[in-house]
Amino acid sequence: MTREGEQIPCVGGLTFDADGRLLLIQRRNEPGRGLWSLPGGRVEPGEDDATALVREMAEETGLVVCPGTLVGRVQRGRYSIADYHCTVVGGELRAGDDALDARWCDAAAFAELPLAELLMETLSEWGVLPR
Repeated sequence: MTREGEQIPCVGGLTFDADGRLLLIQRRNEPGRGLWSLPGGRVEPGEDDATALVREMAEETGLVVCPGTLVGRVQRGRYSIADYHCTVVGGELRAGDDALDARWCDAAAFAELPLAELLMETLSEWGVLPR
């Protein structure tokens, strides 16, 4: 349980397929219900970022990933989010418990989706937009 005003550590996965398409999920829950975002979520007590990322990616997308390098960090309200490159090593893509949908998005699809706040700007700054 977090105290009022306490930061909530979270992770997100930047995962691309062989065609340069970015993996996105449509959020089932607030904040941002219905918007498209990177898969990820809260780091649970006792977890490091890599463990949380593997768990969250499997829960939201059905994919097994190997976390890689840290791409960047963002602050969204109380949520302190560390986003990492991920490589898919198994599983089958499906929308999981916290996602309404999950899909690979090329640049055109990415530009048309209702995205979570500042997602396009942040990924552009980091140089990791889908192709």
